[in-house]
Amino acid sequence: MAKFKILIADDNEANCELLEAYLADLDCDVAVAIDGQDTLDKVASFHPDLILLDIMMPKLNGFEVCQKIKHDPQTKRIMVLMVTALNELGDIERAVAAGTDDFLSKPVQKVELLKRVQNMLRLKDVEDENERLRRYIENMEEGHGRE
Repeated sequence: MAKFKILIADDNEANCELLEAYLADLDCDVAVAIDGQDTLDKVASFHPDLILLDIMMPKLNGFEVCQKIKHDPQTKRIMVLMVTALNELGDIERAVAAGTDDFLSKPVQKVELLKRVQNMLRLKDVEDENERLRRYIENMEEGHGRE
């Protein structure tokens, strides 16, 4: 099985380094984006399975980035975990409305982050397998229709 790819999107270098250090225990490839536009660019080139997405970033905020990712058929199945210092109910509602898959408040606890990431990657793996099976069944049905 291929390694999972995780994109850390945060304009604060110390936050990125901390998250990278926490994720070092997992067997996955990690990339970093420093603002909203860089995040979208890295999504296109790195093809992550999961994005750890800060909300307060320059160029495009996390809400805007998440919405763009979730509304694009090519990227909508990427898991998004918003990681932010914002914890007002309105922020959580905005994150859910933007399409986030989960929400984690700063300061991030290593055990909580790793458990959420592992669960999200497990879910992503199941969803990918379901998609492969759906396409396989469609192909089989199309093949039977021609006989």
